[in-house]
Amino acid sequence: MTERPDHLPEYLARLADEEAARFITDGLLSGKDNVPVIALNQAAQSLPESPRWRLRAVRDLIDDAMYLHRDGKPTHVDAWLAPRLHAILRLTRAEAADPALWNYLALGVAPDFVVWRHFSEKWKAANARSFKGPNYKQAFARLWWSAELYRDGPDYEPVVTACANQDMLNTVLRLDVIDHRPTAQALVRLLKRGVVRTGREVNALGKAVNAAAATLMYDVIAPDTQRDAGAVRRWIDEGEQGVSVPHRALPTGPAEGRAPDESVRRLTEHFEELFADAPVRGKEGSEDWTEDD
Repeated sequence: MTERPDHLPEYLARLADEEAARFITDGLLSGKDNVPVIALNQAAQSLPESPRWRLRAVRDLIDDAMYLHRDGKPTHVDAWLAPRLHAILRLTRAEAADPALWNYLALGVAPDFVVWRHFSEKWKAANARSFKGPNYKQAFARLWWSAELYRDGPDYEPVVTACANQDMLNTVLRLDVIDHRPTAQALVRLLKRGVVRTGREVNALGKAVNAAAATLMYDVIAPDTQRDAGAVRRWIDEGEQGVSVPHRALPTGPAEGRAPDESVRRLTEHFEELFADAPVRGKEGSEDWTEDD
């Protein structure tokens, strides 16, 4: 299988999409080849030499993730890694929206992880979009954004619950409504309570919630409090001093307030009603949906 790069620079970098595409070969996707890291780093764009961009702690975290989950299903790593990756990479949303950062992390820092985590036994290869793709598909962007959108203020526990179900990352994460914190927390509550369990049920719930948002404004019936930009900025600035993240205990996120409980409760009840009438693929009495729906 693809191996850990034998040379890691001190700092993270950016790798533009057109440059990244040159290194995503059939040999890499099949796990047979390694990334030519010298050529890749020559093509990369340097970031400021700041403690916030040091990559050693990120690579150590990824190594530990692979070690701890070496005997289980690779999908199980998501719930463990997402909150810790978010806590070690203290990014603004604008920085996290830059695909060049995630391209470099996947190809220049941890291509072995991407192949290990996203290798398909059916196709005998990883999907190229796990290296360079949208934020709900790219191996590391999907984890960081899941932690950002599913965390409840400083509490990463909802992230662990959400990332234990692949459709909460692959389907729900791409919905516009997920940026509304009470909506995100209500979906997690339904998952935690066992109202929805399977990927198909989560997929059906997500589609029902998103469709209902066209006529029902969730931020009106379930308002969120104003976000504490100062708390998030201070949390990010702490990264300039260098931070460490616990690998055993769950880390703590930015010290901003949680989503209003009454708003979360109201949406949880509403979404449970929506789900009761939602067609679930394979469920008796439901119209079968295709993946293109």
